[in-house]
Amino acid sequence: MGELTPSENEWLIMEVLWEHGSAMTATEIIEALKGVLDINKNTIRVMINRLLGKNIINYDVDPHDARIYHYYPLKGKEECLSLKSERFVNNYFGGKASLAVASFLKSAKISKEELSELKSLVAQLEEEK
Repeated sequence: MGELTPSENEWLIMEVLWEHGSAMTATEIIEALKGVLDINKNTIRVMINRLLGKNIINYDVDPHDARIYHYYPLKGKEECLSLKSERFVNNYFGGKASLAVASFLKSAKISKEELSELKSLVAQLEEEK
């Protein structure tokens, strides 16, 4: 099965769509990505088509001009983050979330405040289980 989450550059397109809050044309997406993503507009259109193929976005045809499509997200940011995280843990840590977390904690520079937040999160998760 192919990747069903946005790639790094596709994620930038999704950020634009999520932030905008309503459907956007390819031209509007391209304009919003100026200065953020330094690739040509045809490549952005290819990435839009990939997102369509992954069922992450969809479109409506403009009622006044059938050549214009209005793209909108089918999946929210949280759902995409969850799927991406799950796939990452499965691919790189054999599905063991504890190994992934341990790896991040060992390599990250974590402040005492952040460590305290993590402890609270672990305690909350323990209560839920």
